[in-house]
Amino acid sequence: MADPNPPDAQPDPEPTSPARRMPVQSRSFQTCMRIIDAASSLLCYTPLDDVTTTRIAAQADLSVGALYRFFPDKQSVIDAVAVRHVENFRSLLQLTVMPLVESQFANLETFDPALILDRVIDAYVAYLLEHPDFRAISFGRHISAATKEREASPQTGLPSLLKNFMLQRLGIPNTPELDLKLSVVSEAGERLIEYAFEQPTEDERNRIVAEMKKMLARYLFSDK
Repeated sequence: MADPNPPDAQPDPEPTSPARRMPVQSRSFQTCMRIIDAASSLLCYTPLDDVTTTRIAAQADLSVGALYRFFPDKQSVIDAVAVRHVENFRSLLQLTVMPLVESQFANLETFDPALILDRVIDAYVAYLLEHPDFRAISFGRHISAATKEREASPQTGLPSLLKNFMLQRLGIPNTPELDLKLSVVSEAGERLIEYAFEQPTEDERNRIVAEMKKMLARYLFSDK
């Protein structure tokens, strides 16, 4: 376990153990939420390198030792922020995007399977614009490999929404090749969205996103 009183001048150590499971007891759960909220708040206006466990604890009005009871290091807090955003975004898709796609799917003669990818990308761009803390950790390699692999898995992660629609509604076979395609789409989409947000104007960002949609849709639905 990390030193419970690390000086601010020292960077947080590299993660050596997985994040602890979120506690189910009400008081402990609320403390975890305070820590995650504090980290999210700091990430909105503080460079990621300057967000230390000491600053997160202070923002949450907790001791550093109290923070370390639930999170072994800074990386585990960052991962918890990311996981919460992914879960929130998944819920948003299920409440808004999926019903819209389902309603348009009713007309098979005119339905374009690329529609779901288009809507998911639009929703993700809008979500990133609304949540600067998520942008701060999504762009680059700031989320741990294990957390990213789990949340981007076609079996259990965010791409599983798209996979389930393709299996159940489009009749696409459930094959390892489909999982590979979805993984490639997820990784390529993430990097291209990062590139889009690097553009100096909104119009230029939107042009990159539009080209990304066409490219990924051709790749994913080329056999349809």
